[in-house]
Amino acid sequence: MSARDGLPRELGLLDAIFIVIGIVIGSGIFLLPNLIARSIPSAAAIIAVWFGAGVLSFFGALAYAELGAMLPATGGQYVFLREAYGPLCAFLCGWVFVLAAAPGGIAFLAVGFSIYLDRFIPLTPLLRTAVSVALVAVLSVINYVGVTEGAWVQRIFTTAKIAGLLLVIGAAFATHIAPVPADHSTPPALEYTGFGIALAACLMAYNGWSYVSFVAGEVKNPARNLPRSLALGMAIVMVLYISANLAYFRVMTVSEIAASQRVGADVAARVLGPAGERVLSAIVLLSVMGAINGCILTAARIPFAQARDGLFFARFGTVHRRFRTPGFAIAAQAVWTTVLIVTGSYETLSSYTILSAWFFYTLSVGAVSILRRKRPDAPRPYRMWGYPASVYLFLAVSVWFMADATINQPKPSILAFVIAAAGIPFYFVWRKLHQVTPAEPEPLAVPFH
Repeated sequence: MSARDGLPRELGLLDAIFIVIGIVIGSGIFLLPNLIARSIPSAAAIIAVWFGAGVLSFFGALAYAELGAMLPATGGQYVFLREAYGPLCAFLCGWVFVLAAAPGGIAFLAVGFSIYLDRFIPLTPLLRTAVSVALVAVLSVINYVGVTEGAWVQRIFTTAKIAGLLLVIGAAFATHIAPVPADHSTPPALEYTGFGIALAACLMAYNGWSYVSFVAGEVKNPARNLPRSLALGMAIVMVLYISANLAYFRVMTVSEIAASQRVGADVAARVLGPAGERVLSAIVLLSVMGAINGCILTAARIPFAQARDGLFFARFGTVHRRFRTPGFAIAAQAVWTTVLIVTGSYETLSSYTILSAWFFYTLSVGAVSILRRKRPDAPRPYRMWGYPASVYLFLAVSVWFMADATINQPKPSILAFVIAAAGIPFYFVWRKLHQVTPAEPEPLAVPFH
C-alpha cells in the first residue's frame, strides 16, 4: 500500500494488461475500416498504416512504461507532467481530463452502447438515455466498491471481447468462401490528405494506452508490471487489429469496405450467416462495456491525485474507509458523465478534447528526455527501448498529427486548445484562494514488491 495515498496495491500484471486492452479496443476496429478504405487505395497500404500507427502507439506506451516504473504513483500521467514541467502543466492536464476528456469519452461510449443494444431490444430515445445512464451508474458502483471488483469486471469483458474478435477473425479465415476477386485496375495515387485521415483514424483506434498509468499507485510491483502490461497489452492489440483487417480483406474488397457503413457486421454476416450481424453487435456491446469500465476504473485517479496536491477540491482526494477506493472522485465522475449524457453535450466535448488530450500525451512522452536530464541518477527499473530515436519519432509524428488536424479542422482544433487554456486563470485563482505553493517533487520511487 502506498503510504502517501492510502490506496492498496491490488492490481496484478493480468489486471493491468486487461486495462490496456480493454480501454484501447472499443468499437473503432469494427467501424473505422470504412473511413480508412475511402482514404487509402490499396489493402497493402491500409495494413501498412495500421502497422505504422501501432508501432508509434507502442513507442508511446514504452515511454509511459519508463515513467510509470520510475514514478509509480496514483495519477500517472498527471504525476509525470508535474515532475517534468511543473504543477501548472499537470493541472491543465487534469483540467482537460476531469472536465471533458474522460467523462466525455465515457458518455460517448455509453450512448454508443445503447445504440447497439437497440439492435436486440427496440429502444425509444428516452430509453436509450436511461440505458446509457444506468450502465455508467452500475459500473461506477462496482468500481466504488473496490478496485478488485472493477478489475474482475474488466477481466470478464476484455476476455469476452478478445474471444468475440477472434471468433470473427477465425471464421473469416476458416470459412470456405469464394476468393475476393483481384482488382487489376490501376489504383488511384495515395494522396497526402487521404494518408493523413487514415493515420489519424488508426491513431484514434489505438488511443487509450495511457489510462493504465492513472492507477500506477495501485499496481503491484509497478517497476515490473507496468512496463510489461503496456508492452504486452499494446502488442496484443496490434496483432488483433492487423489480423482483423486481414480477415476483412479476405472477405471483402477495398471498394466494398469503403462502401460499407458497418464493416465488421457485414464481414460477420458473410462468414457466420444470417446471425452474424447480431453476433458482431453483441461483440461490440461487450467491447464497449469493457472500455467504459476501464475508463471509470482509471480516470477518477487524476482528480484524486490533483486533490492530494491541493489543486482540486479536497473531497476528491479522500479514500473510502471501507472500500479503500477514491469513492467521492468516482461518484462525482459518474454524476458529471450523467449530466453530459442527458444534455447531449458529450459529443461536443469528446470531439473537441481529443486533440488537447493528445497534446498531453506528447508532453508526457517528451518527459522521458526531460527527466533523464533533470534527474539522471533517479532509479529507472525500466528504460525505454530504442531511446532516444523512439521518443523523437513519436514526437515528430505527434506534432505532425496535431498540426495537420489544426490546418484541416481549425475550428475544433482551436476550441480544443481553448478548453485547455481556460484552466490557466483557474489555476492561479485556485492557488491564491487556497494559498497553494507548487508541489515539491516527491522522492523518486524504488520498485515496490
